[in-house]
Amino acid sequence: MTTMTTMTTTTTSKTLLPRAFTIVELLVVVAIISLLTAILLPAMGKARDGAQTTQSLGNLNAMSKATFAYGADWSDRHFTAMPDDAGQVGGSCPLYVSQVACPSQQLLGFDTSGGLWGYWISGSLCPQAVGGCYNWPVLLALTWAAPGSAIPYPNSFGSYAMPNTKAFNTYINGRFYDKVFFAPKDRLGLEACNFGLQNEGEFTPNPNGQNAPVFPTYTWSPASLIPPAAHASSIRDCGNAGKQQNLGPGGYRAPSCGMTIYPDQKTLMIEQLWLQNREGPELNTNYATPRAWFFNEGYNSSPACLFFDGHSQLCGMNTAVNDDRRVSTQNASNSAICSLGKGLWHRGTPAGAIGWFVPAAAYDPLIILAPTSFHMFTTDGILGRDILKSGN
Repeated sequence: MTTMTTMTTTTTSKTLLPRAFTIVELLVVVAIISLLTAILLPAMGKARDGAQTTQSLGNLNAMSKATFAYGADWSDRHFTAMPDDAGQVGGSCPLYVSQVACPSQQLLGFDTSGGLWGYWISGSLCPQAVGGCYNWPVLLALTWAAPGSAIPYPNSFGSYAMPNTKAFNTYINGRFYDKVFFAPKDRLGLEACNFGLQNEGEFTPNPNGQNAPVFPTYTWSPASLIPPAAHASSIRDCGNAGKQQNLGPGGYRAPSCGMTIYPDQKTLMIEQLWLQNREGPELNTNYATPRAWFFNEGYNSSPACLFFDGHSQLCGMNTAVNDDRRVSTQNASNSAICSLGKGLWHRGTPAGAIGWFVPAAAYDPLIILAPTSFHMFTTDGILGRDILKSGN
């Protein structure tokens, strides 16, 4: 007989007790997290900065399409708010509204209650009773502060700084306040107009500043809004540079976009503020009322620019300064070009050789490192160029 024996194996379970991290292990984890944060945060910041820059260039591309659409309706004309025949009376508002006609009003849009807002100009030939010639400067491409006055040149105003008015925003979105008119990095501008961004009306009165509108980041080139002769480089015409009232009946007529000789080198619109590669504080505190820095107040500034051929890109101030010097040197011996117009931007405007920024000696204890007024005072206006292509 065979006997079967069954073997039983007993397994004993052991319970593991929880164990805490040691101080050394915690320090290692904290060190790793800190290292990863130090590596990733700058990369994330650069990615966000790049995305905002791309969005700003996209805003300019949208306005490029609107510009071409506007030109298709108005015989290829550049946008303008000024009457074409204002030169008949030397650009004088009182004479114009009493002898020529009532100008088209610079309208901002309807509010949600049906009220129409605008910079109204009245006169004997105008039917409305509101407004007056004190609003004439919003029709001019650029107005000028008198040299030595309390108003510095960069605060001079004009329609060049108003691309979001009703006459043009109709070709984009029909709203005065829209993010397309403000660069993503223009935090101050976006916060100031938030009341309008949240409202459905074409225009929303500003509840924070006696109805004062908030104007966009982007501006036209004032030099492109007026006849090229106003910034002429020739000896014959140089004396009239910046003096439209001396140019006769057509002295205030905006040119057609098709007149551009260098469409890939002449700016159409620009970020007016120093937003790209900004250094130091957000505000320029050298003024009684601190303001945002302008695009040409920093040598490393690279504003987003739109060109007449429709492309957009960043334009470094160092490039603009060097290109201007290069052309000035090339034209130094050319007797057909006056001394004021030898560079890429004209020194013969009412701002003189100072150009479109406040002289450091009078307002700014720091040295302004970007002495350029490209885009603003382009020599020969729409016929000129603001930067050079490589090899030119």
